[in-house]
Amino acid sequence: MIGILLAAGFSRRFGAANKLLHPLPDGRAIAIASAEHLITALPVSVAVVREGNQSLSDALKALGFHVVYCESDATQMADSLVLAIRYAAALSATARGYVIALADMPFIAPSTINAVANALAEGAEIVIPTYADKPGHPVGISTKYKDALLQLSGDEGARSIIKQHIDKVLLLDCDDTGILADIDTPADLA
Repeated sequence: MIGILLAAGFSRRFGAANKLLHPLPDGRAIAIASAEHLITALPVSVAVVREGNQSLSDALKALGFHVVYCESDATQMADSLVLAIRYAAALSATARGYVIALADMPFIAPSTINAVANALAEGAEIVIPTYADKPGHPVGISTKYKDALLQLSGDEGARSIIKQHIDKVLLLDCDDTGILADIDTPADLA
């Protein structure tokens, strides 16, 4: 399995500060906490960052990520996901799936990420973790859908593939509230 960390968003709702570098109560930056959890579970991981975000890029490389850069004119979520899938596919032709995590979700336990990856390894095609019947992240997608992932466009990410193949989705119940906790505004940290 290959981990994918999407860290190229604009974070407009967070304000002027760089959301992904904003410190959590434990002192770690939001994106670094997310990245540490992903790479702990999946040592082969790719991160997509925005061009010019050198401090985040350097920190992710230091953790062991393969870092790719999203150009400034790439403004939709699908742009960075397609870039990550293209890089991940070139990195490993034998990977069985991708576990797609968001850099603004720093509270997902590595054990949950492992559970999603293990479900893919056992043959599931699309894996969505749930807590109290609510779907969350990270989402696991089999490499069977690589070509469909590479055709994505817009700001929906992999949602359209999930909708088209809803019968192939495994809802993975987990005891991890972090799968639902994304940080969009400073108030989300309170």
